[in-house]
Amino acid sequence: MQYVIGIDIGGTKIAGALVHRDGQFCSLQQVSTPAQEGPQAVLGATIQLIKSISAVAANEGHEVIGIGIGAAGQINIETGDVTYAVETLPRWTGTRIATPLHEQFGVPVVVDNDVNAMAIAELKYGTGRGFQNSLYVAVGTGVGGALILNGQLWRGTNWSAGELGHMMAVWNGDRVCNCGQAGHLEAYAAGPAMARRYAQLCGLEESTDLRPIVLAAKQGDTIAQDVIVEGARILGTVLSGLVNVFDPQALIIGGGVADLGEFWWMPFQNALRANPLPASKKVQIHLAQLGNNAVLIGAAWLAWEKLI
Repeated sequence: MQYVIGIDIGGTKIAGALVHRDGQFCSLQQVSTPAQEGPQAVLGATIQLIKSISAVAANEGHEVIGIGIGAAGQINIETGDVTYAVETLPRWTGTRIATPLHEQFGVPVVVDNDVNAMAIAELKYGTGRGFQNSLYVAVGTGVGGALILNGQLWRGTNWSAGELGHMMAVWNGDRVCNCGQAGHLEAYAAGPAMARRYAQLCGLEESTDLRPIVLAAKQGDTIAQDVIVEGARILGTVLSGLVNVFDPQALIIGGGVADLGEFWWMPFQNALRANPLPASKKVQIHLAQLGNNAVLIGAAWLAWEKLI
């Protein structure tokens, strides 16, 4: 049987699997991302992961005919190079991904932004089926977005379409984004941003781990609840403007923050619906269906598309 290998290169982990044309996958593996060691170490870890997955395929009599990569940063899909990235992956800007992987494995390699890959996966196999025009938002360690217009992924002139995490959320804000500027959406609505805000308000040592704040909120900690509600409301308010600009059929939300439950979802939806324009009132809001595996599934689909 023929497969492509789908890879998700993130700030903390690199995940990969054998992915069939129908979106089903197997042999899922992951390794930690050696982000602080630099781009070549990240590529080296990716190569070793691909070799491991390829060995499983060979042992089971399968053929690997392509590789699809979903990676952090803005990606030139024509060359497979990173055109811009924040310091979640240090020195990642300018990294060539497709060429060294093609030279190593001798099969076609397609590379795209990770949220673009997520959006493609949801469009083809998940919540996005049936929607020709959708806005995808991933809220986790950062805030990312992707646009599906007339059934096609819109990447933009400079490969930066959907980069909503760096939209201005608070024009005179003092919270600094990963890009180095203050006031951006990611500095208020992402998981680590909310964790840092909680630590600041409570006089604690700075932390980027949202999980204990979520637990505290569920146990009645009002400061934790307020921090999560604030992040949700700011995200909903900013996205209401984008929804009015693009007027999509659906707004699809993924990422770890979106799994926090009703005490995040309700203030988020209320803030988005508070905008009086019809698009914000009527857009369908859905939770992404494919979870943590969406990026590698979507990246694999892009590889299959090149092969067909």
